[in-house]
Formats: sequence, C-alpha cells, structure tokens
Amino acid sequence: MRHQTKLTHTVKQPSYQQIMVINPVVPSPAAAHLASAVALVLVLSAPRGAPAEDRPQWGERFSRNMVSTETNLPETFDPRTGANVKWVTELGTECYSTPVVANGRVLIGTNNSKPRDRRHRGDRGVMMCFSEADGSLLWQLVVPKLEGDIYLDWPQAGICSPATVEGNRVYTVTNRAEVVCLDLHGLSNGNEGPFLAEAQHATPHGQPLVELGPLDADIIWLLDLRAVADVRPHDSSHCSILLDDQYLYVNTSNGLTSRHDAVDKPHAPSLVVVDKNTGRLVAQEREGISQRIFHSTWSSPALGVVNGKRLVFFGGGDGVVYAFEALRPSEPPPDVMPLRRVWRFDCDPTAPKENIHSYIRNRQVSPSIIKGMPVFYNNRIYVAVGGDIWWGKREAWLQCIDATKTGDVTQTALLWSYPLDRHCCSTPSIHDGLVYISDCGGKVHCVDAETGKPYWVHNAGGEMWASTLVADGKVYVGTRRGMFWTLAAGKQLRIIHSVRLEDAVISTPVAANGVLYVGTMSKLYALQQGANSPPASH
Repeated sequence: MRHQTKLTHTVKQPSYQQIMVINPVVPSPAAAHLASAVALVLVLSAPRGAPAEDRPQWGERFSRNMVSTETNLPETFDPRTGANVKWVTELGTECYSTPVVANGRVLIGTNNSKPRDRRHRGDRGVMMCFSEADGSLLWQLVVPKLEGDIYLDWPQAGICSPATVEGNRVYTVTNRAEVVCLDLHGLSNGNEGPFLAEAQHATPHGQPLVELGPLDADIIWLLDLRAVADVRPHDSSHCSILLDDQYLYVNTSNGLTSRHDAVDKPHAPSLVVVDKNTGRLVAQEREGISQRIFHSTWSSPALGVVNGKRLVFFGGGDGVVYAFEALRPSEPPPDVMPLRRVWRFDCDPTAPKENIHSYIRNRQVSPSIIKGMPVFYNNRIYVAVGGDIWWGKREAWLQCIDATKTGDVTQTALLWSYPLDRHCCSTPSIHDGLVYISDCGGKVHCVDAETGKPYWVHNAGGEMWASTLVADGKVYVGTRRGMFWTLAAGKQLRIIHSVRLEDAVISTPVAANGVLYVGTMSKLYALQQGANSPPASH
C-alpha cells in the first residue's frame, strides 16, 4: 500500500540504523553469477560506435574509464549567446559532484546556498534531480549538516557524491555518510517506503518538522555508516557507488581527526559492501587500510574480469591499490563477511610507513594517497597517486599496473610510471591506445597506454580537480579557474576551443544521449550541437 505524501510527516520516525527489507528477489546463485559474468564480459568488450545512451554512473559502468561513445557533440559553446546551449540551470554555490543521466533525468550534488524551496533554508547537502529535456527541477534530496566538528561535514560543501542509477532506483552517499536508496521519481508518486521518516531526516535537530511535498526525495532505505561501520568521515563524504549484481561497493570516506594528527577510527573499514535490495551491510575489507590513512578515503572502486574472475579494484587512503574478489549474488550471509584480497600494490613503496602523521604539512617527504578512481583496461589498472594536496609532498605519478598477478605485487606488477605535475585528484581516460589525465599543476597529459611514453602536455592555466572526458574525438576538461577546454584526441596536441565560465569547474564533464553536461560550482550546462537557447535559470 502506498502512503500519501501529505501524511508522511506524521509517521513515527524509525531508527536510521534499522535495516528495512524491500521485497528482495534473490536469483539462483549459480545462474545469476553465470549470467552476470557473461554480461560483464560483453560490456567490457563492447565495440566502439555504440548508439546514444544514458550515463547512469560516473565513468564507464564497471571499468570506470572516462570515455563515451557519444557522437556529434559540440566543439564549442558560448554561455553569453546560448550557442550550442540546450539549457542551463542553477545549482547552489559549490558543486563537487559529477552529473549522471538516466531515464530522462539528470542528477547532481550541490549545496543549499540558493534554496529552491523555502521550506529548506540554511546550510544543507542537496542532490538535485532535473528533467533531461529542459533542466527543470523535478525533486531534491535535502540533508542537514552533521553537527559539531566541521571536519565531519565541511561547511557549504553540500553532497559531493555522484549518484548511481539502476532502473527507478538511485543510490548515493549523503554528506552525513549515509548510503541511501532513493526513488527516481521522488515523492511526486507517493512515499513508497519502507523508510517513512523523510520529514525527520530533512529536519535539523531542534527545528520544527518539515512538511513534505512533491519536490522532496523519497528515501527507500538508509544505512548510516557512522553507526553501522563505526566510520568517521573527514571533510566530506565522497563516493561514486559501484553497482554489481545485487551489491553496492562503497568507499567510506574514513579519515583523520580534526587535528590531523591521527586516524580517529583506525579499525573502521575503508570499503564496504551493501545489499542494494535491503540496505544491509554484508561485507567489508579487513586489510587494516584505515590504520595507514594519511588524510582520508576518497577513491571509489572499479570492476573488471581477470582470468575469468570478477575483481573489485580499490585505491586506499594509504596509497595502495587493492584487488578483491567480487561477491557472487546469493542470499546474504547472517554476519558481515570479509572481502577476500587477491593482490595489493603499493604505489609508493619508498614513502614513510611509520609515524606517518608526523609528515603532515611536509611538502618534500610524505606518504602518498589515491583520490581518483583506478581504471581497469585490457588487464591493466591505470591510477594516479601522490602526495596529498593540502598536507603532503608535491610529487605525483600516473601508474600502470598488471592486474593479472596475485599476492603482494608491489615489486612485480608495475609496468610503467609517469611523473605528473604537482598532485593529482583525477581519474584517467584511456582511448585508442592513449591515456589522458589532468593534474593539480594545471597540466593535461597524453601518454602511450602501453609504455607510458608522453606525446604531449597542455598547460590549461589552472589547477584541475576534474577528470578528462574523451568523446567524439575530443578531450573535454575544466579548471578551478573556470576555463573549459576542448582538445583534439590523438598523439598531436591541438586546441579546438576554450571558454571562460562564471566560476570554477570541479565536476567532470559527462556525455549522454547526444548532449554534453558541464557543471560549474553554480550552474549545470546541457550542451547540444545546433542548440541556441540563451542561459536561463529554472
């Protein structure tokens, strides 16, 4: 039975730690695993030139490669005249999330500095859901800030995590370190449940209960990682959830104390697995990663098939890439199980390993961390690693790792390492034998995927946290100074176009259904060849 939206605020609030079943359907384990393995191989080996399609997750669905098969994308656009602009819509004032596109909707995280709804005022984390057709707001998830220590939930940072969409379900991590499953249609079609405490969840402590409306999100289930996994998020929770079969792989954003002198929760997991149907925690890594975190855990997992086995690849806050066996679809075990490690690769083996937090603020010598996602491509892992932007050394590298080995492969799996220019937050894009990556030194690099040989380096004129997108023979990327670049993909550097936008670009561009989406700190642009709609806020 569906509950009418107008009545939901009177429902007694259930505990956020309660795990609520929503009609789970569990297939035969053997049959489901065989089918999903075949499907994964087909996806990872799909030919180029596929038709226009949604982009329901950051990067390619499993491998995380920042490449799109979309064609006829614009080379140029002009926000002042509206040339090649399909629509533009207002966000908050800060956006660290990347848009995803699915089933006629576009979702992106932001803050509440420009409230769309007078019922929600003040600093909040927000995930907005827009119409793909015209950029109108359909609904939004509004989440109060964690109280007390600002390092748990940084002021004005908003919801930093992108969404992951499957069918009519949206999975994301809120600014409160909660894994949530949302109805893609919001509350406009009623409160589906079993979670019925949306009003309580949207109301800051001590304030009058928010009365829900059709512009609010419909939470299906919620899992509080602080309560269930004893996690202490640092600065902001950030995760692009990896969806595989019935499981969600989630990095926890576990990190340091506010004094930056130790890990507050050294025994908490850095990577957990959640059942997508129930919101139940079913597995976690037990490698002791958190004990070695230099700052926080912000890298999201990837997936690949190696020697017939599905592996989940994870970049730790300790500068190590891990490969774990992916869980087979089955009836979840009664207890939280450990993930089985297949291999580990220390990307910076000569870095300090003892008393690591004594190196905080040391710009010459420090441990390394991984912020961008590892990318699986042709039995290799491509990943950026190096000193922390705020607290560590300036060195950084793009590395290529053999993903076929087992055990501690630190001394045997490195295929090549390419030096970057001063820190790197980005995820690489691999296409047609070339790797593209941006860095915090303001450079875009193009290197040979087989050997790491550099072909060109472009000075973009500003620090880059966003990753490159390769699509339609072009490389798209934006800088923190607000410059958005279109470069030609290939071994020769050719600048196609650049445009200065109104503010910083932290979000990675996304292509879906013939449209290029570019997010700045305050606006989301939908760009389409031949469109001519003057920018206007919705």
